[in-house]
Amino acid sequence: MRRYAVEFIGTFFLVLTIGCTGMAAAPGVIAPLAIGSVLMVMIYAGGHISGAHYNPAVTLGVYLRGRFPAADVLPYWGAQLLGAVVAAWIVGLALKGAPVSPFVAPVLGAFLAEFLFTFALVYVVLNVATADATDGNSYFGLAIGFTVLAGAFAVGQVSGAAFNPAVAIGASIRNMLPWSSLWLYIIAELLGGAAAAFAFKALNPTSRSENS
Repeated sequence: MRRYAVEFIGTFFLVLTIGCTGMAAAPGVIAPLAIGSVLMVMIYAGGHISGAHYNPAVTLGVYLRGRFPAADVLPYWGAQLLGAVVAAWIVGLALKGAPVSPFVAPVLGAFLAEFLFTFALVYVVLNVATADATDGNSYFGLAIGFTVLAGAFAVGQVSGAAFNPAVAIGASIRNMLPWSSLWLYIIAELLGGAAAAFAFKALNPTSRSENS
């Protein structure tokens, strides 16, 4: 239960920050910096308890990589989605209640952007947080947060830079993304996470797997 609570808290503050600052598609540098920073600090805060996924695509990637039990996949997803929903509700109710216009992304461009940078995010997570050669490092949170920061700057104007199904759902609740496009984000992001796991395994054939 401790691990699920940590996943809820980390995802909650990630989506809360996005809701208060805006999607990365918004002009300026504040949103990407705030989002990358809050992800970094929440990873350092919760990594020793839950692994600090805060993202269903990361959970899928770590499971497929062989370092996460199948029995925990759905509970992690549930905790992450619940955190996103509660954060979006609080932002809309009390913190930033003004109406926002949804970011309408081109389907092909958004799909590619979300797939590629979710791949990059999960690939970095697997290499800095699950690889034998990097075990016990102190930079994992910084690397993961900066991957999101770089992706937000690179493709924020293309897709909004969600890279996370929980974020996409929270943003849809806040009307930052249209509900009609939610399928695009979820499919692209889960595919990106799965592809990253297979790429990691191909490039690290001797890495330990510990699924149970």
